[in-house]
Amino acid sequence: MSRTNLRTIADRTRYVLLDFDGPVCSIFANYPAATVATELRRLLVAQGVTIPEHIQTETDPLAVLRFTATLNQPTITRRIDDALRAAEVTAAATAEPTPYAREVIVTAHQTGRRVAIVSNNSAEAVRAYLTARRLTDYIHPIIGRTHGQPDQMKPNPAPVLAAIRELHADPEQSILVGDSESDIEAAQAARVTAIGYANKRGKRTRLAKAEAIIGSMAELATALAHEEL
Repeated sequence: MSRTNLRTIADRTRYVLLDFDGPVCSIFANYPAATVATELRRLLVAQGVTIPEHIQTETDPLAVLRFTATLNQPTITRRIDDALRAAEVTAAATAEPTPYAREVIVTAHQTGRRVAIVSNNSAEAVRAYLTARRLTDYIHPIIGRTHGQPDQMKPNPAPVLAAIRELHADPEQSILVGDSESDIEAAQAARVTAIGYANKRGKRTRLAKAEAIIGSMAELATALAHEEL
């Protein structure tokens, strides 16, 4: 935990926004992200794109997609996005659930809160995972990345704001749980309370700007369960 008490945050929370890869599951647990990034680079090379050094060793496929925006060739960006979306849907079938993520989702629902997903992954991959885990009834809306527009991904607050609009939510009664700096930046730009999910070494430092930090989703499930609406 960091500056603000988690229970205090839970007391005022009516809308729970969750990043997908991290707080909900590890989407690339059995289909490594580095493998997907390599596949995307091969596709770029096949289209005549010169790969800069910093992208040649990039293991995050979303970073490879972001790079395509610098090419000013929308057709290529859309093709890479399509390939990444297909890989994400495949990966979703073998994704590993984050411990206590289900408890957070179900507890929020049972205590009268609304739950949404706000992800830089594709909405199709998120839906595939939630359907397989029988979680779709608990979550709406699902906000994935805008196709062919990587500049709209977090830290751009646009997807967070889209979720707030669909929920007709008050940002001050909303939280976003994320495991990256981009999540924290997007949440705060949208005036939503940011909770950092620091499940790996070094993340507490990187997520230091969040209003609260948790090491396990169990902490959030407990805080939500104790709130009486």
